[in-house]
Amino acid sequence: MAEQKIDNKALEEAIAAFRSDKERDSYVKVMELLEKSIVLVPAMPPQDIAPELMEQLKAGKPVQFPKDTKIVPCLLRKETGEQALPIFTSPQQIPEDKKSPMVMAMPFMGVVSMAAANQDKVEEVVVNPFTGMMILNKSILEIAEKRRKAAGQMKTVQLTPEQFKDFAHNRVSLFLLPKYLFENGEEGLKKLQHEEGAFLLQLYDKVYPKGQKCGCRAEDFSLMTLNLTDTIQLTRLDMPDETNKKGLCYRVYAVFKRDTQEVLYYTLENTKDGNMIAGVTQDGRHEILEPAPDNGAEIEAIMGLVQPG
Repeated sequence: MAEQKIDNKALEEAIAAFRSDKERDSYVKVMELLEKSIVLVPAMPPQDIAPELMEQLKAGKPVQFPKDTKIVPCLLRKETGEQALPIFTSPQQIPEDKKSPMVMAMPFMGVVSMAAANQDKVEEVVVNPFTGMMILNKSILEIAEKRRKAAGQMKTVQLTPEQFKDFAHNRVSLFLLPKYLFENGEEGLKKLQHEEGAFLLQLYDKVYPKGQKCGCRAEDFSLMTLNLTDTIQLTRLDMPDETNKKGLCYRVYAVFKRDTQEVLYYTLENTKDGNMIAGVTQDGRHEILEPAPDNGAEIEAIMGLVQPG
């Protein structure tokens, strides 16, 4: 790799701020800094690497490879079998026992391009996975890739209104709403059930810049609550019709287990592999779980996830 000075102190501070208060402003700050950053990517050295270059790598020295050299990044395998591409903001973020044979320094937007070219292998990018972890899922990477491509054509790039609208839909359904329900439990669900679309529009207001509105109406959201058993309540939320397109969450199932006072959160998403059921966990992790059945069988599928076996 070419020798490059990496100073991501401001980025690391922004990530720490985001992890302690996951609001839009702190998230946007992280992404703004990331787009301009040089990050470290663990990789496997080329098979035909010269012994003297290998010695330089082992010594932590920068190495310049020929242009046609194929570099394979190291991936992290999740329990679900999906793979994530790890990146680091500094050498100090890589524990001694987790170091790979080689580390590449490259622009973050290069990482975005790498992930976009390997969507069948890379499910997400994980920043500093062993210390202050931050996950960039496919929705975020797709937006970053669009910005990367546009940046090659113009110096200043902004998302189109339609792109930002898509981003806002997923930001509400995959982050802000589950975060609120996990934090507020049964009372949070009651507020959602009582205020319905009016409450959801308040979440959209947190995503849009001050003075701008999302364009949705309260009646564009449809809510239905069912008490399926003595202990399980299910709330189905249909997002606006415009969300039923590739890359977006179009339906949410929020489950409340009265016996344990636990909230479970599932989403229906239109992906490149078809409609899928996904889950969001209390720590913010998002993962695809299984193909979505026909509409009439969705509740049965969700119950199968709530009460496996």
